[in-house]
Amino acid sequence: MDDLKNKVVVITGASSGVGKAMALEFAKYGAKLVLAARRIEALHEVAEECRELGGTAEAVECDTRISQDVQVLAKVAYESGNAIDVWINNAGVLAAGALDEVPSTINENVIRTNLLGYMNGAQEALPYFKSQGHGVLINNISVGGWFPVPYATAYSASKFGLRGFSEALKGEVSKYPGIHIVDIFPGFLDTPGIQHAANYTGKVLKPAPPVSDPRRVARAVVKLVKNPSSRKTIGIASGLLRMSYAVVPRIARGITGMVIRKYLKQADDIDHTSGNVLRPVDYGTGIDGGWRNKGVSREATIAMMIFAGVATGLYYARSRK
Repeated sequence: MDDLKNKVVVITGASSGVGKAMALEFAKYGAKLVLAARRIEALHEVAEECRELGGTAEAVECDTRISQDVQVLAKVAYESGNAIDVWINNAGVLAAGALDEVPSTINENVIRTNLLGYMNGAQEALPYFKSQGHGVLINNISVGGWFPVPYATAYSASKFGLRGFSEALKGEVSKYPGIHIVDIFPGFLDTPGIQHAANYTGKVLKPAPPVSDPRRVARAVVKLVKNPSSRKTIGIASGLLRMSYAVVPRIARGITGMVIRKYLKQADDIDHTSGNVLRPVDYGTGIDGGWRNKGVSREATIAMMIFAGVATGLYYARSRK
């Protein structure tokens, strides 16, 4: 994998955000990209950008909730280069709101996309990996796999479930030395994802700071394909959040819930929306969401500092003990 030229790389959720950033990064190395998303027009635009950078790219309309769609995606990918070298599970959705105020069908489809969609991808990629004796499966789990988010319970359930799913799967493939399953845990990213979210809070949503450049994640993924490791936390914020919840879970949950409630009291009103959970939306097709240029809330910054201080202090106290 040191030479990515002509390696077949499948990326789901590639029509915007970090999925698009990954596609463009792999294209620089001449990879054969098979890009999947529900928004086929936006996907064709990404594929063209990849070709301009030196890669080859094919766009496949695919809803990862539907196993038959993922089967077709795998078949197209294999036929493009007689192999599937890398499969990146990346497609994901978010629903915000108190659990009892979010429609059950929305919560169910968050789980179907974020958890079952990844399982569908792995189920289709693994037979090819086993047949050819090699392959890298990357699961973009995010810091949500370690740190629960109040008012996004289905999202948290899916991300915690993904971590368990992947750990179990690693045990299954441990007898195949050429197959690597890699979990990545980036922090909050500056992508259009928050604009795409289902929102039942009645308030305008903003990502929790600090938000980082999704291109950083794309570069990290390329490195992981070349030199796989079991898991990778990307960004200082992600590491601090993971540590804070591991050391002081009750405090971490309490502060997070308090900060979110305070923000929702002050935020501008907005109508409820199902976002892109049930069907794709026609906006937000770039890599960036524009949040890095809008500043961060004072409350969220203070919360991050508290997490970091408390977690670090207790960590060192326990280490000395």
